[in-house]
Amino acid sequence: MKFDITHPDVRRAVELALEEDVRTGDITTEATVPADLQGEARFVARQEMTLAGVELLGLLFDKPVFRHASGDQLQSGDVIATVRGPARLLLTRERVALNFMQRLSGIATLAAKYVAAVEGTGVKILDTRKTTPGLRVLEKMAAAAGGIQNHRMGLWDAVLIKNNHISIAGSVRAACERAMERTKELGGPLGITVEVEVRTRAEIEEALACGAKRLLLDNMTPAQAAEEIRFINKRATVELSGGMMLANVRAYAEAGPDYISAGAITHSATAVDINCGIHVV
Repeated sequence: MKFDITHPDVRRAVELALEEDVRTGDITTEATVPADLQGEARFVARQEMTLAGVELLGLLFDKPVFRHASGDQLQSGDVIATVRGPARLLLTRERVALNFMQRLSGIATLAAKYVAAVEGTGVKILDTRKTTPGLRVLEKMAAAAGGIQNHRMGLWDAVLIKNNHISIAGSVRAACERAMERTKELGGPLGITVEVEVRTRAEIEEALACGAKRLLLDNMTPAQAAEEIRFINKRATVELSGGMMLANVRAYAEAGPDYISAGAITHSATAVDINCGIHVV
């Protein structure tokens, strides 16, 4: 997946990262490196990974030379990109560049492992809203670079009726009817989906009776999920969520859902090892 570096949230994230790290100046670099020195920075993978976020170098440096793009599978030693320019600039922005690429590539790498774990089942892996505040667009781009499908971006682009909505509304039926009426006001089928979280057979029956076309089965065992999916019998698409880890995601996929959402892809990904070496040219 190509990273859209023109997206305002992406540009804002990079600007905030530079402000956080540099503020009034890099006093160490300014004290030790002559202003007229030119340098070259080389970004190199130090482990096997799925790359994500390399395109952000275009917001940090002039004319980076890309050897790989987001979504590429890398081995240790692969050169990701090189950048030439003032040595002071390279040194000052090195950490921000690495922080983004290491974090985002960690998400993409974990996402790719989830996709590999369910290969052959036909199940699509989804991400969630469990992202770092302020970095959602970037982290979802990274997850997609790993091969998963993005779930809703936020509260504004899809309806997902969860347990607390149902409790406050009074019932699955009440929540569904109100949501469906509201989506008609917002344009109905024009891109707004309604998904309902259900926990019991009775709630499944109630949601289906209301015309729900997408159900979220949460915190079930693979055996329980398989039983309910058989009962639903394709009357709605089914998403499974709750405790979906690499160790068990295959078992859940074999229960027969259409989707599995895993918050761990964004909230528990480990940053990968990328090195940046800088030398004078």
